Amino acid sequence: MEEIMSKHMASSAQGSGSSETISLNRDTPIQHSAKDAASLGAEALAASNFPLAISQYTKAIATHPQAVDYYIKRSTAYTRTSPSDQASALADAEVAVVLAHKRGKRESIAQAQLRRGIALFGLQRYADAGKCFEWVKHMSPKEKSLLIWEAKVQSKLSGLESGDSRAEATVKEIPDADTEKAGVDAKKAETARASSEKAAAPKTSTPAAKTTTSALQPGKIRHDWYQSSDSVTIELLAKGVSKESATVDIQPSSLSISFPLPTGADYDFSLEPLFAPIDPSASTHKIMSTKVEFVLKKATPGQKWHSLENPHAVPSTTDSTSATPIPAAILNPKPAQDTQPAYPTSSRSGPKNWDRLAAELSKKPAPVGDRDATENAEGDEEDVYTDEGGDPAESFFKKIFKDADPDTKRAMMKSYQESNGTALSTNWAEVSKGKVETSPPEGMVAKKWGD
Repeated sequence: MEEIMSKHMASSAQGSGSSETISLNRDTPIQHSAKDAASLGAEALAASNFPLAISQYTKAIATHPQAVDYYIKRSTAYTRTSPSDQASALADAEVAVVLAHKRGKRESIAQAQLRRGIALFGLQRYADAGKCFEWVKHMSPKEKSLLIWEAKVQSKLSGLESGDSRAEATVKEIPDADTEKAGVDAKKAETARASSEKAAAPKTSTPAAKTTTSALQPGKIRHDWYQSSDSVTIELLAKGVSKESATVDIQPSSLSISFPLPTGADYDFSLEPLFAPIDPSASTHKIMSTKVEFVLKKATPGQKWHSLENPHAVPSTTDSTSATPIPAAILNPKPAQDTQPAYPTSSRSGPKNWDRLAAELSKKPAPVGDRDATENAEGDEEDVYTDEGGDPAESFFKKIFKDADPDTKRAMMKSYQESNGTALSTNWAEVSKGKVETSPPEGMVAKKWGD
C-alpha cells in the first residue's frame, strides 16, 4: 500500500511544473513552490524549529531572491539557533535593508533594520546596534521591542572602557550588501543540499539517521509552554544558567532573556510581540539548575493563547496609548429629559422645548379645592389649557394662534407654509423680510412630493 501511494505522489509531483522539492521520506520527493517553502518556514519558525526554518527560507530565496520578508525571517532563525549564527543573521538583515529601500516600504525597512541591530548586538558591536535602533525608531516610532533593545545597548555601552571599539558606531544606514550574490548563494546552497540528499538517500539506513538526530540534541536549547486560565508558563530547557549573568526583561508585550554560553557567546531568547498583553508586575521568573521558568500573568484572564507570539500583529498600530478614547457622551449620558429633539426656530433667545411646554400646558386642571396654594397665586388660571383629546402639541399651538395679535398670526402662517411645516415663527418683523426656507430636523433631508 505504501509503495502504491509513493508512486502516485511522485507521479503527481512530476506534473506540477514546480522547481522546488521537499522530501517527506527518503523515497518520496514532492515538489513545492517558493510560497509553500515560505509557509513551511513560517510554521517551523513559530514552532522554534530554527534549522528547518532556515532550510525552507533558503529554498524560497533560491526561487525569489528579491523577497525582503524571506531574508528578514531567515535572519530571525539564524539569531535564534543554538548556538546562534549572528554573522549569517547580519548578512541576511543587510540584504533585506537594501531591498526594502529599493521598494520604499517603511515597515519593511524598519523590520530589516531591527533584525540588523539585533544581529550586531549579538556580535558585540553595541554602538552599531544602537545606531540601527535609532533608524528603526525614525521609521516606526511605536515599535514595541525598541525599549528593550535600547536598554540592552545602553547597559552594554555603560560597562565599556574608554577607547573600546565596540562603543564606536561605524555602520551605514544603507549597507553595501550584494543582493544578487545573496540570491546566487541561496541557489547554490539549495542545489548542493538537494544533490547531497539524493546521493545519500540509497545508502542511508534508519539507525544512521537516529545517530545523527541524537548528536544534535545536546547542543540545542529547547523551550516548552503551557497555560491556565490566568497565566502562561514557559520553560527554557537550559542547564547551568548563572543567576548573576542572566539578564531578564519582561514587558507588557515581550519577553527576553540573555546569558553567556560555555563557548563564550551570548544566548538570546526573545518573544516579541507576545500573543496577547501580560501584566509584568504580576509575572515571575525562576532560574533553576535544569531550566529557566517564566510565569506570565495574562492581562485578560480567560483568554486562550494559540501560540507564544502573535504572527499577525502589526507594529506601531496596536499600541494601547493610541487607542481611540470612548466619547464622554457614552460614558456619561445625559438624562433623558435633556435629549428631546430641537425644532427649527428664528427666536433670538434660542430654541425652545415645545414638547415639554405643550405637556405642561395641556394638563387638565385639578379641582379648585385640591390645587396647590401656589398654583394660581397670581390669578392666571387661563394659562392652564384643558385638553379635550387629540395631540397635546397641536392643541397648544392652536391656543397660541387663537390668542395672538394679527402680526403674530401672519408670522406663524407665513413661516409654517413657506417652510413646509418645518419652522414656526411668531416674529413678524423678521418673517416679513423674505421667504422662510425649509429647515428639516438634523439628520433628515427635505424632498419634494413624489421624489
